[in-house]
Amino acid sequence: MTGMTAETAAELVRRRSALRRSVIFAGIGLLVAVSIYSVGRGAVRIPVTSVLAILVKPLGFLSQVDVSEQHEAVLLTIRLPRIVFAILTGAGLSASGVAMQGLFRNPLADPSLIGVSSGAALGATAIIVFMDSVGLTAGGTLGAFSLPAAAFVGGFVTTLVIYRLATREGRTSVSTMLLAGIAINALAQAVGGLMTFFATDTALRNLTFWKLGSLGAATWTNVGLLAPLVLIPVCGFPLLSSRLNGFLLGEAEAHALGVPVEATKTLIVILVSVAVGGTVAFTGLIAFVGLIVPHVLRLVGGPDHRFLFPASAIYGATLMVVADCVARTVVIPAELPIGILTAVFGAPVFLWLLTMLKRREELD
Repeated sequence: MTGMTAETAAELVRRRSALRRSVIFAGIGLLVAVSIYSVGRGAVRIPVTSVLAILVKPLGFLSQVDVSEQHEAVLLTIRLPRIVFAILTGAGLSASGVAMQGLFRNPLADPSLIGVSSGAALGATAIIVFMDSVGLTAGGTLGAFSLPAAAFVGGFVTTLVIYRLATREGRTSVSTMLLAGIAINALAQAVGGLMTFFATDTALRNLTFWKLGSLGAATWTNVGLLAPLVLIPVCGFPLLSSRLNGFLLGEAEAHALGVPVEATKTLIVILVSVAVGGTVAFTGLIAFVGLIVPHVLRLVGGPDHRFLFPASAIYGATLMVVADCVARTVVIPAELPIGILTAVFGAPVFLWLLTMLKRREELD
């Protein structure tokens, strides 16, 4: 009986590992496919053959395919940086969601719990109102860099304040961090609301569109600025997978297993604040991506963070590419704010997940 039990357990482990590998490889293929399709969609349609010809042109392939200069210019200077921007944004938000859910040991945790989003919104509000008061615009040269810089600093400082409030004598209380996050988020929203109250119509318009979320700031320059802010955390999170797996047992048990609990908390908070602060700074507020994607993948492949981090980054990137494609094409020649799309589709999925959890608890 013991031998059969061990053999059955080993078979279950093999099946689960095969499922996780399949999910990751399928996600990579899906991301490549939707990226190639999406890069050709928009006010200017580019055939898939032309897309492939332009992308592999530096390698000397498909040189016989006739490609117009307009299509090549649109793809390389507008569409391609936007696709890369979407991939970075989705990967950063989703991987950060996994980290926060592992830190709080709650599958419904969200990166906004540590104040990154509200702090970034406060920073953006402050700089937009200030620039308007001195006669500058968010679209100018100064505004193009000062707005994301202010949003990033606002998110990072807010997270630092919450972390300090939750830390005493070298120990960080996750429950205190959650409560401090709720309070600081409310305070940041109140201060931002006060600034909004005194803002002009122009500042209100700029602020409203920033909060709705958009990938319109996607240029190769901004991609270069965002890439390290996202790639460093996304590549660093998997190194913490075994530690977060230990967190699933509880902090005391993780410490008994040799996990540096406090150092892990600090690293997670820093990496999440950098990744989410960077994405929010350039794209505005985009809801539900860091919550829905990790939660769905957890239902599919289990709670092992060695699977969740890469899978969430891949599928989060895919989701953002799809959402951006819809945002650019559903109301041509205008563009629908991407934050609206993620909220419209994310909220029903979130409610469905809550219903599934409730049914599972009733069955248990």
